[in-house]
Amino acid sequence: MELSALQALNAARAARRAAVVVSDLSDGTARVFLEGTSFPAELAKAISAAFLTGRPGPLTIEGRSLFFNVHLPPPRLVAIGAVHISQALARFAPVAGFDMAIIDPRTAFATAERFQGVELLADWPEDVLAARPLDRYTALAALTHDPKIDDYPIRAALQAQCFYVGALGSRRTHAARVERLRQAGVAAEAIERIRAPIGLDIGASSPAEIAVAVLAEIIEALRRRDLGGEGGKA
Repeated sequence: MELSALQALNAARAARRAAVVVSDLSDGTARVFLEGTSFPAELAKAISAAFLTGRPGPLTIEGRSLFFNVHLPPPRLVAIGAVHISQALARFAPVAGFDMAIIDPRTAFATAERFQGVELLADWPEDVLAARPLDRYTALAALTHDPKIDDYPIRAALQAQCFYVGALGSRRTHAARVERLRQAGVAAEAIERIRAPIGLDIGASSPAEIAVAVLAEIIEALRRRDLGGEGGKA
């Protein structure tokens, strides 16, 4: 790989940005394309598919033999609330390939005994996220039902363009949440991105079933996310 391509790829990794390296097998040249930027029209469909699936592979386009190598940041799941659903998510999320962290300032709930083997941050989301900001490759699940704990990370996730923002609660609870966010100055189009009630509608009842529904919705959002900028002329 040429030095310039390698440098671009390393910079993308450091910034937790997704990149696809398209290598021309006939001459050994390589080009790096970042998610959210414009792609050459003849490559746009293949690059977009690579970003969404995460799978590398060869492809022949306009007589050229190309290889698409995909470099995706490890997706993260940040759960707000050390609750029963979070306990189940802590078991399921790593199996699906997600790094997970749980944030809850309520030390009675956020205990190592209840959350063994998962990163647990017993502090206010405002303080945690100031040092560890969210990004486009993070899913946020707000699970406490407490506006004092949930509302700030929801706003932060929308601002960071997290690929998934979900919030636990009934439609009535969410209507009150929407009004609070609106009064806080959050744009209507951003508020519409919140998945609430959280999780796919599979009739889930127990905390474990709700966790499955939430994780399935997160995976769907990751694999069908808006790439932004694809298909344009580079």
